[in-house]
Amino acid sequence: MSYLGFWGKLNRPALPRQSRGRPAFVLAPMADVTDCVFRQIIAKYGKPDVLWTEFVSADGLSHPEAREKLLIDLKYDKNEHPIVAQIFGGKPENIKQAAILCRELGFDGVDINMGCPDKSIEKQGAGAGMIKNPELAKEIIRAAKECGLPVSVKTRIGYNRDEIDTWVRTLLEEDLAVLTVHLRTRKEMSSVPAHWDLMNRIVEMRDDMGKETLIFGNGDVIDLEDASIKAHDTGCDGVMLGRAIFGNPWLFAATPKSAPSTKEKLLVMIEHTKLFEKVLLKHKNFAIMKKHYKAYVNGFDGAKELRVKLMEANNADEIEKITKEFLNSQK
Repeated sequence: MSYLGFWGKLNRPALPRQSRGRPAFVLAPMADVTDCVFRQIIAKYGKPDVLWTEFVSADGLSHPEAREKLLIDLKYDKNEHPIVAQIFGGKPENIKQAAILCRELGFDGVDINMGCPDKSIEKQGAGAGMIKNPELAKEIIRAAKECGLPVSVKTRIGYNRDEIDTWVRTLLEEDLAVLTVHLRTRKEMSSVPAHWDLMNRIVEMRDDMGKETLIFGNGDVIDLEDASIKAHDTGCDGVMLGRAIFGNPWLFAATPKSAPSTKEKLLVMIEHTKLFEKVLLKHKNFAIMKKHYKAYVNGFDGAKELRVKLMEANNADEIEKITKEFLNSQK
């Protein structure tokens, strides 16, 4: 049976589908997006059931010099629990070392990325490249399990085609705590709608195999209402939301409020920027923070002009000055 760890408290997959509790709603790991600062903002305004870190190279974490530079990507605050560290790599021994480090750092679980379509990641035998090598995938999972934390995997339905009956089954055989499936192939990237019609098949496969693994779906989920409908219709145990969080830290709020005002969004943007400058500016380029401005600043009169000015700013003080001048001009 799978080692569910803290996941077992979120749901009870062994019960009949109609007897299960509310599905889990979790935040997708996204490179250069879900860093420790953005997660702090989310935890304050609308915390999901579980948070994920950005993915981190297991090979890097296993190298003394590289590890020091990468530890910032595994930084988190205590109010983020439960939080899962996502790692990637194609070498079982390095996956094991990285997973043990994640345990020592206090993470609640370890997730292995087996779905990233980035070519540089695939060249390492990791990410979506793992779909082509199921035997290595098994070794990777078993190596990660030696850390003693619940191990999960995030993947896709296949590489060039639907491989649920082979690839997904292979992963389920390894008794994962959670299997999150982005419902597209690697070839499809995000060019077609996510195949939520396939989720029932994945859930039924898990049930027929007698596994406890929680099944989460991912892809094209716009908000919690949409997530609830998809979970109800397919029987999956949880839903992972990604792009829907852009510019909307309130996405996972337990008590959804009416859409935040332009002023509320812009003030949180300033707060986000100041925290980024305080915590991450020594480690990351300010341009990473600027990627959020397109999401925060849209859908209102003058948004385009404001974005142009913000993209020319060099620090948090300038961002605050420009934004407050805009807000004052709207009175």
